[in-house]
Amino acid sequence: MQEVKKANFEKFDASGYKVGIVVAQFNRDVTEELLKSALDMLESYRVGKKNIKVLSVAGSIEIPVVLKHLAASKNYDCLLAIGAIIRGETPHFDYVAKIVSEGVLQIMVEYGIPVGFGVLTTEDKAQAASRFHVGFEAVEAAIQNAKIIKEISE
Repeated sequence: MQEVKKANFEKFDASGYKVGIVVAQFNRDVTEELLKSALDMLESYRVGKKNIKVLSVAGSIEIPVVLKHLAASKNYDCLLAIGAIIRGETPHFDYVAKIVSEGVLQIMVEYGIPVGFGVLTTEDKAQAASRFHVGFEAVEAAIQNAKIIKEISE
């Protein structure tokens, strides 16, 4: 197994940041754990609960449209996409993963807002369970990029 090298970002006080989270309810047992890890990471950056909006959608394929509306509101410094796409017996998995990842990318580019990608694509639930940390990694990516964008804009 290849060693995973993780970024080592310095935490900062993001208490003034506003974060929008869109979480899929399909594979809810997995997405709830991803959300918990994301919220824990936001707390470590001192983002208060009043500055976090969590919206639930049916499945991962619905994430981009809600993210688009959050981005268009211009009320958020960064966004998070949280979902779990677990391979089944049909190629549906491949289509859903492609639609979601391309949709999230389009929102980042079109609106210039960081979106932490916390959407798992796994072969089974066991793989998903070993990746609950992706929630906090998605937060770190989004919030660090939001900081960079704020610095550029000043």
